[in-house]
Amino acid sequence: MTRSHMKKLLVTGASGFLGWNLCQLAKEAWDVYGTYFSKTVEIPDVTVVKADLRDFQEIKRLFSEIGPAAVIHTAAQSSPNFCQTYPEESHSINVTASCNIAGLSADYGIPCVFTSTDLVFDGLNAPYRETDPVCPVSVYGEQKVMAEQGMRSRYPKVALCRMPLMFGVAPPTATSFIQPFIKILREGKELNLFSDEFRTPVSGVTAAKGLLLALEKVEGLLHLGGKERVSRYDFGRLMVDALQLPQENLKACKQKDVPMAASRPPDVSLNSSKAFALGYEPLSLREELEVLRGKL
Repeated sequence: MTRSHMKKLLVTGASGFLGWNLCQLAKEAWDVYGTYFSKTVEIPDVTVVKADLRDFQEIKRLFSEIGPAAVIHTAAQSSPNFCQTYPEESHSINVTASCNIAGLSADYGIPCVFTSTDLVFDGLNAPYRETDPVCPVSVYGEQKVMAEQGMRSRYPKVALCRMPLMFGVAPPTATSFIQPFIKILREGKELNLFSDEFRTPVSGVTAAKGLLLALEKVEGLLHLGGKERVSRYDFGRLMVDALQLPQENLKACKQKDVPMAASRPPDVSLNSSKAFALGYEPLSLREELEVLRGKL
């Protein structure tokens, strides 16, 4: 099928890790339009558009000019420490822009998917289902809760996907959490990872598949975590083994050993059985990592 016969999909945040991975996958079935703000990105077979999503008139114009058949909103300020330090600046993209995108999607009557986070929880009652009450411990988590609630009130059909920790191949404009780890180990420096912080990670490719599934099948909340609960340190041990990295400098530490602006919940593992029942199929972490060998 030629792109001119494909439906148009608007992906915000195409220069970010998740948005970039999503564009690579979505372009097989959609005519994809991806937005970026500060970092120019080029993606073959994707129309990339510069846009400041904090400006409502600019989002409105995007919808009008592109005429998308669906929207997946991945653009965000996703550094918890940045959000903690600059709450107003991050609120404009994380909350206000998200609610505006939901409102416009409702006006156009098109599917809208939002990428939220496992950090909407306090980490004391994992694994978390979609029905569990939210209780964020950071500004970033609070902003994502506000976005979820605001978007849903504007557009009840929106799909709110809570994303886990993600890793994998990234564009020059972004990184996943493992790129800095790999660099540190390859340079022969010591890498300290938390042994007391647990998540349910997935690769960017798996996450992107989950978002496209949500676009077709979901309204309301959906958890897109992986099948394994793992500490950052144990993930690091899997990573050095699968990617054949030097392992002598990998060390375990505790959250309290590293002072940070934003509080970190101890265990935000997601129960994603609802997504699994819909056909979401993360590989095992070892398999996910072995797919990446030679690409990072």
